[in-house]
This record gives sequence, structure tokens and C-alpha cells, in this order.
Amino acid sequence: MMMRKSLYIFLLSACASVASGQVAEFSVSGGVSRLGGAELSTNPQITLGDGFRLAFRMTLNTYRYFGHEFGYGYAHTNIKIPGSSDVGMGIHSGLYDFLAYARPEGSRVRPFVTGGVQFSSFFPPGTSVYYGNQVTKFGFNYGGGVKVRLTGIWGLRFDIRQYNSGKPDILSTPQAPSGRLLQTEVTAGVVFNL
Repeated sequence: MMMRKSLYIFLLSACASVASGQVAEFSVSGGVSRLGGAELSTNPQITLGDGFRLAFRMTLNTYRYFGHEFGYGYAHTNIKIPGSSDVGMGIHSGLYDFLAYARPEGSRVRPFVTGGVQFSSFFPPGTSVYYGNQVTKFGFNYGGGVKVRLTGIWGLRFDIRQYNSGKPDILSTPQAPSGRLLQTEVTAGVVFNL
């Protein structure tokens, strides 16, 4: 029993020395999602429309000027078909990004640039996240923003990012859509700092 307590104390002390250099942030953001290169079919011309975006991110600032970010995003878009009403569609994304800050950890205002990889899962009308019938595409993203610390634990963040991925073949056409889908995110949010 004494050996187990000593082991716990040793592990806690060892982890504390490593963890002291890290600052974790959790954020929730909302804004717009603009789609470029969104043509899914030319005859008839079927496109994806702009919509809104929600983003949830966890950032680990492991060095004074660098960090790592893991996130989930939901974008709502519309499928635009000529001669009929628009049909809503959801895009779920997961990402990893590397962040480089212009100011060191502890600064009140921290501009940053970021880049990384992501997947985007497209859920056409009539499908559900529970049945696994989405179309998933992988890609990369890049952008920048600024974080502003208001108090010891609360802050704000503003992001502009572009997600580059393959176009989803959600129409079951004989030929998959060509080109790349560019999704531009402009969001603002609240940050909780640990």
C-alpha cells in the first residue's frame, strides 16, 4: 500500500513538471461558411450554397510561440438544384492544426497563423450520422486569427480559415465531380483558458 502511494506521488510530480509548460484552451465559435468551387454537376448545374458554421476547438500551447489544435466543426449548406427548392445538408469536420503565434504565451493579444489536416463528412438529404452513409473526403486547411485574453480564464478569438478537400459525390452520378471544394470559415468565439 505504501509502495502504491509512493508511485502515485512520483508520477504526479513527474507529470506536473512536464504539464507546467502547457496551457490548454477550449473554445466555441460561430460564423459563416463560404463555399468556392462548389459545382457538383454541370448538366443540370447543381451546386452547394453558403451557410453557417459552428466550431469547437481544444488548443494545447506547448511552447511560448507554438501550439497544437484539435477541433470539430459543423457547417450547414444547401444543395441548389435549378427549378426546385434548396435542400439542406450538413458537413461534419474533424481537424488537427499546428499554430504559430506572433506573441509569446501570456500576452494579452496573440495573432496566429495555422495549418493542418482535416476530414469532412458530407451528409446528403435523407442520410444520418447514425447509419454511416456519409461521403468523407480528406484535405488540408490553413488560415490565421487572433486571440484576446479578457480576464485570467476568459477570452475571445477570431478565425479566418480555408478548408481544401475533394468534392463529394453525393448525387451518385457515373462520373465523380472534378476539382476541389474550398470552404472558407469566418468565425468569432469565446475561449476558456486553463
